[in-house]
Amino acid sequence: MKELQWFRFFSLPLISILQAGARPATVTSSKEANNSQTNRSVNATGLQYRDLSIVPPDTARTPHSKLPNPFTFFNGRGVVTKDDWYLKRQEISSSLQRLALGELPVVVNTADINATISSGGKTLTVSVRHNERSTSFSSLIEYPSGDGPFPAIIALGGSSIPTPSGVALIRFNNDEIGLQVPHRSRGKFYDLYGHNHTAGIMNAWAWAVSRIIDGLVILPRALSKIDNTKLAVTGCSRNAKGALIAAAYDQRVALTITHDTGAGGTACWRISEEMVRRGLEADNARKVVASGPLFSTSFNQYVDDVDSLPFDHHFLPGLIAPRGLLVLENSGIPSLGPQSVYGCMVNGRKIFQALGVSDHMGISQVGNRDLCRFPQSQRRHLDAFVNKFLHRNIDVDTEIEYTDIGDDPVFNYTEGEWVDWSTPKLI
Repeated sequence: MKELQWFRFFSLPLISILQAGARPATVTSSKEANNSQTNRSVNATGLQYRDLSIVPPDTARTPHSKLPNPFTFFNGRGVVTKDDWYLKRQEISSSLQRLALGELPVVVNTADINATISSGGKTLTVSVRHNERSTSFSSLIEYPSGDGPFPAIIALGGSSIPTPSGVALIRFNNDEIGLQVPHRSRGKFYDLYGHNHTAGIMNAWAWAVSRIIDGLVILPRALSKIDNTKLAVTGCSRNAKGALIAAAYDQRVALTITHDTGAGGTACWRISEEMVRRGLEADNARKVVASGPLFSTSFNQYVDDVDSLPFDHHFLPGLIAPRGLLVLENSGIPSLGPQSVYGCMVNGRKIFQALGVSDHMGISQVGNRDLCRFPQSQRRHLDAFVNKFLHRNIDVDTEIEYTDIGDDPVFNYTEGEWVDWSTPKLI
């Protein structure tokens, strides 16, 4: 199977992974001979995750108050090898779409995508056709000095992090794609796929990131001045949640940088729920769902029963591994659930550890600042990950797991309360 062949890159040294762009083997279409570059793009966006029937119905309501074991299949069999993990990842992806995010459409016909760039090179416009409908949206590109092609960071709604040296910034209005309003199914994604589509707006945003990448691959590098094998995605708060989902479902994203994400992103539902139970201000599933249509309506049945979910958000980093993931978080805003975020991501990082690439995921949690304000103390962590995954300096130290959370009289994350499984070394 081509996909299993692709998955064997886990056993390769980092430089091989980076040079390959961490792209899966392609599933070719009849038009590949005419436009192979475009087909590589479209088929790299997640066809391996399309089977939403992979979640058995009876797994959806099995209560488990601790964080579920990411190294066990839903049928109880253990994950032992890296090939096993690839299959487990399909299981995670399918369950997330079916029970929480809604379905993420994949554009499989290259003729349905078109990209143009303005004469000044600063506006990328992508057009997509589905059945008899079409839509288009634009992104603004800010280039560093020089001739390129440059690595680039795709920013949902703008960037809250400083743009690193030698890196282009691509900004797009994700609210245009999926509106953050109380009413569901508003925005260009739903104009294209229908207002009854199951996807929440995070999947709509993720879809848009993939279409931007498609556009960059379609265009000649001499025109775009972007190296589409060196792409990152970022966002802050709600937009960070979208960035996390976008990277989880598009293997062409080399580096993910989330910023002040909180519940619905880097926090775990179970831990946040316990914090609320103890009287803390942390956002839980009910609050997140009430705040807007981030998730599919299929998630509504779990807002007061998160223990019945067959996953939690410590599984999400596993959809990104072994690519780069830097989690920049804020310990000083209670609603983000900082203890939940830290505990959740520490356990997500164990998937990277099991794959032998613990330094591909970093956690940096710093408080005493406003939401989406970037502290200078995190700059060295940002620069380290950008240097390794965008500039391909493999010798940079990215072994980062830091929080400034002190002891709390009401709630502290204690691993023994949440984890009853061990981390294997996958072979």
